[in-house]
Amino acid sequence: MKIGHIDLGERPIFLAPMEDVTDPAFRLMCKKFGADMVYTEFVSSDALIRSINKTTQKLTICDEERPVAIQIYGKETEAMVEAARIVEEAQPDILDINFGCPVKKVAGKGAGAGMLQNIPKMLEITRAVVNAVKIPVTVKTRLGWDADHKIIVDLAEQLQDCGIAALAIHGRTRAQMYTGEADWTLIGDVKNNPRMHIPVIGNGDITTATRAKECFDRYGVDAIMIGRGSIGRPWIFREIKHYLETGNELPAESFGWYLNVLREEVLSSVARLDERRGIIHIRRHLAATPLFKGIPNFRETRIAMLRTESVEELFRIFDRIKPEGE
Repeated sequence: MKIGHIDLGERPIFLAPMEDVTDPAFRLMCKKFGADMVYTEFVSSDALIRSINKTTQKLTICDEERPVAIQIYGKETEAMVEAARIVEEAQPDILDINFGCPVKKVAGKGAGAGMLQNIPKMLEITRAVVNAVKIPVTVKTRLGWDADHKIIVDLAEQLQDCGIAALAIHGRTRAQMYTGEADWTLIGDVKNNPRMHIPVIGNGDITTATRAKECFDRYGVDAIMIGRGSIGRPWIFREIKHYLETGNELPAESFGWYLNVLREEVLSSVARLDERRGIIHIRRHLAATPLFKGIPNFRETRIAMLRTESVEELFRIFDRIKPEGE
């Protein structure tokens, strides 16, 4: 599979762009475990052209994480074009446009998935951004605004006509947010549309290696994108790669091995920020990891783990965690 001139191999697996999650440290971690391409957190076009420091920092990428995509969002064509040119100067491999974020502060203002209510504007922005930069431009979006407006099959063709190099589809509507199950049937319909010739990337509820293979086999997508399934579990890319290559599930590592991965995440986060902010940032990963599921009487330990602001104390708590049966 190729996006523009970038060869991503057969059945590639991508790390989805996620706000407050896909920072440089986490992207490198996922790359280490086998992610074929990673995406930055989304970048506000308005904040970028105003040179807001916190936003411009999101453009920081390194060669070790390539190929890497920087994702932007916004609702005004001129701002998106200007932001795209700024992003191009950061030299990512791909520029991605976010037409899928469902959160109120984005979609409610007409950006992200809010663009699903203004298709002419979405297409205008897409066309203008494609024409403004030389790197490949891709789009990530959803099935439609709500259950009565699942427009993705026709929309995919329209976006392709704007010149995008690939399309990622999350299998929910904006109205669903992240509730219910992702519907991959329409993603499959887009891929099987004979008029589509760009790569189609499927996204939504891929949390196991067997589900990843099923999505490739049943729906024919060119690539899959892992989002929430990677939070607190960057090793999921390794598990999926092994299953796709061998047809066998990867044998589980020791509890200590997985815990050491989380330790590495903590230390990377602290190194990037500082001790207090780094630990606060990583709490989302610690809360989401499946590693601690099934451990009896874990509630108090979990509360303590998510309250501490010291690496030393957090690691002491880690040392006291014993999985069931040990």
